[in-house]
Amino acid sequence: MATVSMTVNGKSVSGEVEPRTLLVQFIREQLHLTGTHVGCDTSQCGACVVHVNGDSVKSCTMLAVQADGSDVTTIEGLANGDTLHPMQEAFRDNHGLQCGFCTPGMVMSAVDLLKKNPKPSEGEIREWLEGNICRCTGYHNIVKAVQQAAQA
Repeated sequence: MATVSMTVNGKSVSGEVEPRTLLVQFIREQLHLTGTHVGCDTSQCGACVVHVNGDSVKSCTMLAVQADGSDVTTIEGLANGDTLHPMQEAFRDNHGLQCGFCTPGMVMSAVDLLKKNPKPSEGEIREWLEGNICRCTGYHNIVKAVQQAAQA
């Protein structure tokens, strides 16, 4: 067993993990933050995207021990109390979700995009979100949501 310590959504946390424990497993099973989803187990769907030290990462491809000492933000850490993050508001306003399973990963990826490129074109948005799969919306409203958030 290994001890990991990190900051998750602004709070210091630690836990004992097997060295093969994925970051997504640590987040969901030990920290009980279930907004980060496991959709494919193969790093294809993007439902598990979180921010590690400010960059979007598929948490199913990172071991918890690799995140030791890191600053991790999950979908639960975006809102400020009852005030949604502008990206969350934009997804709501533009109906950028249906079943909601992919939404946390989409939102986290989109937030990282706007941090790196505050005024992306529609093509740049679509290219950035290629690693996130949605089986419901056809992406049109998701792209509109990212465009709205970029204007906010």
